[in-house]
Amino acid sequence: MISRQQLIQQIKQKKSFLCVGLDTDIEKIPAFLRDHPNPIFEFNKRIIDATRDLCIAYKPNAAFYEKHGVKGLQSLVDTYKYLPKDCLSIIDAKRGDLGNTSEMYAKAFFDEASSGMSFDAITLAPYMGRDSVDAYLAYPGKWAIILALTSSASSKDFQYLHTDRGYLYEAVIQKANTWAGADRIMYVVGATKSLEFVNIRKLAPDHFLLVPGIGAQGGSLEDVCRYGMNKDCGLIVNSSRAIIYASNGEDFAEAARAEALKVQQQMQVELEKVGII
Repeated sequence: MISRQQLIQQIKQKKSFLCVGLDTDIEKIPAFLRDHPNPIFEFNKRIIDATRDLCIAYKPNAAFYEKHGVKGLQSLVDTYKYLPKDCLSIIDAKRGDLGNTSEMYAKAFFDEASSGMSFDAITLAPYMGRDSVDAYLAYPGKWAIILALTSSASSKDFQYLHTDRGYLYEAVIQKANTWAGADRIMYVVGATKSLEFVNIRKLAPDHFLLVPGIGAQGGSLEDVCRYGMNKDCGLIVNSSRAIIYASNGEDFAEAARAEALKVQQQMQVELEKVGII
């Protein structure tokens, strides 16, 4: 389990707040791996070995494993077990159900005795309210990462609807702040919404923000840091495709490391600017 203080320490030690997204698509991994008995895990294993000193978190996306049924779930379990214990492990599942269904999802990703997996954190859709989050917060030390403001073009369909607490995404943050503190809850905020970080920091000054959308999706790391960084950094910036698919040849792990190193070096500059390191 990774606590808030341990996460901050990892950021300072590695001079990085990079999360590597393991959105592993069998159609995109190097062809020479596809005959391996467990190609997805083998790909992930080599990516992890190449980047573990440059990042503070890994984030497998559940959909890329579930699509393969039993074999895919085994690859996810194997990947979970291989993740470095000093890195935050996030399962990007975006679950959002109620009652005993929510409890079963929590067991699937947090109860190692039940499923073979015990991730540190899970992404959640809060549309059904507190009842869709409580089952995960019932696990001591685990993180609930709540969707707040996403990079998607259609985010305006709901997230910018007006409520008596401002935009709907603002109401989500304000309400979720009452469910647990900054040591248990994080928020997903897309990198392409960089100007909104100023407003979000007024609502959640101490919370960590999981930020997808740099690189291939067009978000600016510099802008995210300018508007979203707090005294503890407070950011976990995810990069998936730009790192893991940097090459589709036999040098894919080396290429992934080179891309991760570029991002880490940019992050080091940003951390030094504000005196965190």
